[in-house]
Formats: sequence, C-alpha cells, structure tokens
Amino acid sequence: MSTLTLALWQTPYFDSPGEALAQLGATAASAAADGADLLICPEMSLTGYAIGPERVDSLAESADGPLSQAVASFAQRHNIGIVYGYPERHSVDGKRPFNAAQAIGPDGRSMGHYRKTHLFGDLDRAQFSPGDAASQVFEWRGWQLGLLICYDVEFPEAVRDLALQGADAVLVPTANMAGFDEVPSVLVPARACENRLYVAYANACGKEGRVHYGGLSLMAGPDGRALAQAGHGTALLQRRLSRPALAQARTHDYLSQRRTDLYDPLREPSTRA
Repeated sequence: MSTLTLALWQTPYFDSPGEALAQLGATAASAAADGADLLICPEMSLTGYAIGPERVDSLAESADGPLSQAVASFAQRHNIGIVYGYPERHSVDGKRPFNAAQAIGPDGRSMGHYRKTHLFGDLDRAQFSPGDAASQVFEWRGWQLGLLICYDVEFPEAVRDLALQGADAVLVPTANMAGFDEVPSVLVPARACENRLYVAYANACGKEGRVHYGGLSLMAGPDGRALAQAGHGTALLQRRLSRPALAQARTHDYLSQRRTDLYDPLREPSTRA
C-alpha cells in the first residue's frame, strides 16, 4: 500500500475498563467510517495510568486476556487495526506488571507487542516493572511499524533503533503530563526528522486524580513537520501516511551517513554530574 491512514485518539481516562472499552468501541467505529486503517490510543488507555500500584496489580492480565479479546472484537467488527495500552501481568510472582502496548489487526490477531523500557519518575517506577527488550518492527500492509510508549520516545536511541530496523512509522501511546509540552512541540518532530520516518504520538488529556495531562497529540512527518496536532481537549485526528513523501524525505538520509566508528561512548553510562 502506498498510503496508510492513522487515527490518533486523544481522550481523558475513564472510571473503569468497561467504560473505556465502550468508548473505544464507539471511537473505532467512527475512525473506521472515516477511512482509518489503524487507531492509536493513549498509554494504559483501558485502565487509566495514575491509578496506583494496587489497582494496576488488580487489573493486570496476559497479552491474550479479556481486554485483548474485547479489543480484537472491535477490530474485527469495524475492520480496523487498534493500538492500545494496558498493564501486562509479570511472569514472576511478586513482580510489578509491565506497562504494555499491543497492536491488534482487523483479523483480531496481535501484530506487535511492547513493554515500556524507560520508566518516568516515581509514579511509573512504583507501578511497573521496566521492559527488558527493545521494541521490534512488525510489518503490516507493506509498512514497517514500531511501538514505543511515552517517555521512550524522548530517548533518541529508542527511535534510532527502530529506524535501523527499517521502521517507516513509530506509534507512541502516551500519558504526557501538562508542563512537558516540549515533548510534542520539539522532541517528537525531531525524532521524525532525524530518522526520516513518521511518528504518531497519541496523548491523554484532562485530569486523573491530581495528574493533569497535556494533550497536544501529534502526527509528525519524516521531514519533522506536524501533519496534524490536537489542542488540549478530546480529539480524534486522522492523517494519511504517504510512501512517496517518505521516499522524498529519505533522499537525504542520516542513517546512511552515520560514523559508527566514533560512537562507542554512547554505550557507556553517563559521567555527567
């Protein structure tokens, strides 16, 4: 396919997984009716993000659990792919769940799965275990896609690794808080530009307890320009990814000009005070 249409759902969190699933079903139907191939939801979209360790533990499930099955039914019903966030149960007893994202195809099957590797602040670290594996590109409809979660995209290495795997687009469920607007305004466009790929950044909005989310969900093109950006409230953005635009941007390709012989210090811990 020379094009792929993505929809970004910017939404407040809901009081229960049941309410979140009901809203997701309606949003998937709307996005599909408008021609979207793939819907991207915020981080921990089905359960809420700032809900505390006990609540996270109680809602955690396997990658093929009831939440996954419900999402798969929406994907099949509306013929749309869905990327959503949820707490994944750890295989080791007593360990915190993972902060996970999964891409479900229109056939109801999992296309890609990822566990957040860079945990942000005390809230993330109190609720989750960090993932121990880098994100892997998956192919869908001729496009190479990769998953990251929120804080991950702020690390150049995480996006560059996906670019080196051949990613055409990085899909980022997010719960970025108010006061960190430099992430969608500066860092996300930079990640897209420096790697010559699309970045789809789907943030939450509104308040959850004492946490206020910043919105500003963004679709950044491979030249770093914003193809679409939400404000601070509920929104459903939709934009088409273009392979000719991708090819045009890649006529100047940073990846092919890297000096890997000089980059050994990047593998070492920082010595900055």
